[in-house]
Amino acid sequence: MSAPRAKSRARPRKRATKRKPGARARAAIRLRRRRALRRILISTAVVAAVVGAAVLIPLRIAHDPVVVCADDPGTFPEAGIEGWHGEQLENAATIMTTASALGLGRDGQVLGVMTAMGESSLRNIDYGDWETSGFTNPDGTRTSSIGLFQQQDWWGSVEQRMDPATSATLFFTRLARLPDWQRMERSHAIHRVQINTDRDYYSRYEADAVAVVDGLSRGC
Repeated sequence: MSAPRAKSRARPRKRATKRKPGARARAAIRLRRRRALRRILISTAVVAAVVGAAVLIPLRIAHDPVVVCADDPGTFPEAGIEGWHGEQLENAATIMTTASALGLGRDGQVLGVMTAMGESSLRNIDYGDWETSGFTNPDGTRTSSIGLFQQQDWWGSVEQRMDPATSATLFFTRLARLPDWQRMERSHAIHRVQINTDRDYYSRYEADAVAVVDGLSRGC
């Protein structure tokens, strides 16, 4: 019989040791990390800037005063003022600048705009009460009123009455001759100049006239 073989012991396997990266590899890793961090910071800053602009710009626009000047139609609000737009605001502005040139100030501006609102809806029309309603003068003659202020023949020539600045000057010249017109009710003062049938007629346009005058003077 053969002798029994000795059992051989299995040798334990050596665990693979993790090699530490060299200096060059470590430097590359650090560089990649720095670049990734920089990208994150830049992205965060961009997002913050966009969000900030989206919030702050509308707020700034909302709080910045809108500059509107009567002598610059390009600044007039496209949405109008109290329902008055475009040509109407341009005519109101002409009335205002004429009043200022004559030294009548804001009170005169409001009265002038009120009058033109009531007479022509701030439109420089070449017809008047006779054409629209057959209205006659007290002596029975047909009226000849035209223009912003619906002035008749005795106010001036057709050219004068159809020129907004000149017709406004004609109105303000007569207003200035009225004693204490600044202390009178606005519609009553206008009535004394226009000689219409109802002295309270123009009162309905007072609030709009004030809004238009103040609106066209904002920021000037």
